Amino acid sequence: MKSNKPKYKQIIDAAVIVIAENGYHQAQVSKIAKQAGVADGTIYLYFKNKEDILISLFQEKMGSFIEKIRKGITGKETAAEKLLVMVESHFNILSEDHNMAVVTQLELRQSNKELRLKINDVLKGYFQLVDEILHFGMETGEFDPNLDIRVSRQMIFGTVDEIVTTWIMNEEKFDLVALAPSVHQLLIKAVSI
Repeated sequence: MKSNKPKYKQIIDAAVIVIAENGYHQAQVSKIAKQAGVADGTIYLYFKNKEDILISLFQEKMGSFIEKIRKGITGKETAAEKLLVMVESHFNILSEDHNMAVVTQLELRQSNKELRLKINDVLKGYFQLVDEILHFGMETGEFDPNLDIRVSRQMIFGTVDEIVTTWIMNEEKFDLVALAPSVHQLLIKAVSI
């Protein structure tokens, strides 16, 4: 498995930096190779092209992202607690990695339609996590039993995502993580009975 090899991770980490600094369209494979400390040709042993690097980067980072959130919500007894951990984790993870925040909030959105579909496919794991929290809250009676899961998921993701985008666009001038309790309260009110 190529993704288990150290150079794969080096290239992924380098791609995050290069794409954040230069933008996706100006992020040449040669720049990524230089940042990773590998020969240009080495990149093609792991990836088909720059688009494949971007998708792989997002899959890798999103997988880790979801894993951290899942670990954080394990053992939480209420859906409200799980939702708070999810929001806090989302904000924490991106506030600790400026380059990844720029890539996810800005660069992934400028992609062509085919690339966007692949990116949306990667987001399914995150959406599934939100759905699990919503279903749990409906089962325990914390959330409205008649919630439209799809609309509620979009509202939760859209709110969290837009706040991170605003934070990036405002050059990180406010404390993103400090907003988690307020955002959580708004979301809870939206899905509760």
